[in-house]
Amino acid sequence: MNRKAFFWLMAEGLGAVAVAQVPVDTTRVYDIPEVVVSERLRTREVRAVAPLQLLGREELGRLNALQVADAVKHFAGVTVRDYGGIGGLKTVSVRSLGAQHTAVGYDGIAVTDCQTGQIDLGRFSLENVDRLALSTGQEEAIFQPARFYAAAGLLNIQTLAPVFREGQTMKVKALVKSGSWGLLQPALRVERRLSSRWSLSADAEAMRSDGHYPYTLLYSTDDGESARLKRSNTEVRSVRTEVSAVGRLRDESRLRLKAYWYASSRGLPGAATYYYDHSAQHLWDKNAFVQGHYHKELGERWAVKAAAKWNWSYQHYLDPDYKGSEGRTENRYYQQEYYLSASALYRAFSHLSFALSTDGSVNRMNADLRNFARPVRYAWLTALAAKYAHERVTATASLLATAVYEDALSGGSAGNHHRLSPYIGLSVRPFAQEAFRVRAFYKDVFRLPSFNDLYYGQTGNLSLRPERARQFNVGLTYSRGLGDRVPQFALTVDAYVNRVDDKIVATPTKNLFVWSMVNLGKVDIQGIDFSGNVELCPADGYRLHLSGNYTYQRALDVTDADPATLAGQTYRHQIAYTPRVSGAGQASLDTPWGTLSYALLCSGKRYVLGQNLAKNRLAGYADHSLSVRRDFRWRQATARLQVEALNLLDKNYEIIKNFPMPGRSLRVTVGINY
Repeated sequence: MNRKAFFWLMAEGLGAVAVAQVPVDTTRVYDIPEVVVSERLRTREVRAVAPLQLLGREELGRLNALQVADAVKHFAGVTVRDYGGIGGLKTVSVRSLGAQHTAVGYDGIAVTDCQTGQIDLGRFSLENVDRLALSTGQEEAIFQPARFYAAAGLLNIQTLAPVFREGQTMKVKALVKSGSWGLLQPALRVERRLSSRWSLSADAEAMRSDGHYPYTLLYSTDDGESARLKRSNTEVRSVRTEVSAVGRLRDESRLRLKAYWYASSRGLPGAATYYYDHSAQHLWDKNAFVQGHYHKELGERWAVKAAAKWNWSYQHYLDPDYKGSEGRTENRYYQQEYYLSASALYRAFSHLSFALSTDGSVNRMNADLRNFARPVRYAWLTALAAKYAHERVTATASLLATAVYEDALSGGSAGNHHRLSPYIGLSVRPFAQEAFRVRAFYKDVFRLPSFNDLYYGQTGNLSLRPERARQFNVGLTYSRGLGDRVPQFALTVDAYVNRVDDKIVATPTKNLFVWSMVNLGKVDIQGIDFSGNVELCPADGYRLHLSGNYTYQRALDVTDADPATLAGQTYRHQIAYTPRVSGAGQASLDTPWGTLSYALLCSGKRYVLGQNLAKNRLAGYADHSLSVRRDFRWRQATARLQVEALNLLDKNYEIIKNFPMPGRSLRVTVGINY
């Protein structure tokens, strides 16, 4: 499919949405049903058809988290692969479906990486984040881009929007974080009211750390011989800047524009193995994007949205110790994406609404590798959805149509793909009491092979089929206030079954050094998630927040039952790096003099390979952190002092084998808001 034909089809799809616009009587005041902006976050969680987990600005401040990846670890059913240190790669998988099945949204527009298919959450700071929302299955709102319907899970990062007091025209926030192992992280945010309709915000943040934390390397389990070493090649430098404009046009429509720049330079620490921990590999990343989001209410029944994004990313990898003919490996990779989206919402009745969304994107990749294919992927997604929302029953259904056209400059391409992906969800309040609800959903989605899977050197395979995931979920939720002393109490429990077919895995071919990507895997995932939170007011001026979650899951490889085959040796074994049990807990006490917070992360044993043998076992861990925060107010300014003690037990536990995590550390934050 050529580019002209693709954009002609896109124009037809976007035109179908745009034709829904109708004239607006600007002399009337319209009520907009089903929009409740004052609803508590926890209430939204328990009323949702599919599991929804939320962390607001205040809750994020209690978690002792430096990056988005640190906060996401506190969600139930989530596995974060963390290669250690501040600059280490961090990817998220929801309910063991894999990082490629989890979409990441930034202010309502997806973040993509067509090269690997997964997003490194280590690049996202929490300093300008207002809310994190993790939806399993599908988001509650049907008025969303079609791309979000295509994911098995969605992590939505909502950044801060300017809010001014009466008569206020400017706000400034400045802070500095400093801590163990050379951490220094200054940040500045400026918000400016330009007029009664427009406001501007600018964020700048830099971070550096040498990351040379100590760890214990055990040489022998028999005699306990060990050595105390320090991690090397762990330095990281990064800078992030964002400029956002939020406006209300004369026709009362809303527009949000954002420009983003990120650059990092980091060493890639090697595996901490016996008598050798040298590593000199280095990685440079750059990413820039410009995106815009438009929202217009067309009377009491119609609403439209439109979004556009241009994204560019660059990656430079260097291994000066490679023992090849050139004596080093040095590669550069480039990606570009052009993205358009349009959606229309029709409120047919007070409780029934419909949405139509269509997205189009063009992804290109280039590299300085010899004979690189230089692939380009054209994707067109269209979703039709319906939602019925009543006091007793909430039901949603959607059907996503995906059309993908792929081409490459040389060496052939993966061809075209067309799929339909259905979803249906239901939440019922069986009794008159508002507190108790029953919910269930089913979703069938797929993910395309990444460009690395298809085109990378000797490992790529142009014949790969998309990886299919089917999700089943049944849950119970309970939420109510229990008086002035217990204003909030909520519990949720969800049991789920996930089936993954045509799982894309790497297998050895001629020898252990030459691998190939094949559709070989089938995974059967069964689990249950518990979560709860309670808010207590034991005395005037004191407030206690308690929350926690627990996950049990069996994620088994069911590819081949024949023990004579390679796949048969892992039949019904737990898949790699997936714990059977995991959990998190938080406790925070607000007092007149400050806030005391405690956070816990824990995980059971895991296996580093598909064979669940004793030699492949990775021990479980528990990570305890404590922080104290005090705010000082003077006139219109607020100063903050926060001290955090991380990993109190000083355990160099491993999330990924031979990549020890930092032990006990200290972090201090000093900031001012004006």
